[in-house]
Amino acid sequence: MEIAHQVAEKLLFINAVKLSPDKPFTWASGWKSPIYCDNRRILSFPYIRDYIKSELSNLIDQHFPDVEVIAGVATAGIAHGVLAADLLKLNFVYVRSSQKDHGLGNQIEGFFHPGQRIVVVEDLISTGGSSMRACEALQAAGGVVKGVVAVFDYGFEQAKKSFQQAGIPVYALSHYEALLEVALEKGMIHQEQLSVLQQWRQSPDTWGRG
Repeated sequence: MEIAHQVAEKLLFINAVKLSPDKPFTWASGWKSPIYCDNRRILSFPYIRDYIKSELSNLIDQHFPDVEVIAGVATAGIAHGVLAADLLKLNFVYVRSSQKDHGLGNQIEGFFHPGQRIVVVEDLISTGGSSMRACEALQAAGGVVKGVVAVFDYGFEQAKKSFQQAGIPVYALSHYEALLEVALEKGMIHQEQLSVLQQWRQSPDTWGRG
């Protein structure tokens, strides 16, 4: 079993991913969704946490061997970024969604030298908005963003186009297709529900509003 399927299996096992095509969730964006992913749960399971830390570090080392700084995206990407940075013995910073309105007014917490090569770590990528804002903040501060890595990627076209236009490569440990394959194999969904889940991914912003 390849890494993407192994990771998907572990996310389903700890209920980090919940599939409910018959009773959709509502995301913060207002989108109706038959899936909800909460990778914060990984942190509560030591052996799976260790596995994800190791594989995330391998992913970074494989695609960005010259990285100098790991940057976690607040808030869910911070813990995964710290774990990977610790294993790789690299500097770590994290990026807020916006500047603080008090104190030093920082958006980037921690320190790096302008010109240093940075990899951004996310827990998951949906629209790609939070990751892109983090990349832009790091670039504005003089960082050289080499790419983004994540635990899970929904694979939305909106996110793909955004990263492609910015020239930022993205890699994830697992993805939506692998998740559905594992869920079907494990009997967690049936064929009709699989069709619903596949349809949702094609137009998530309008799905379920009819």
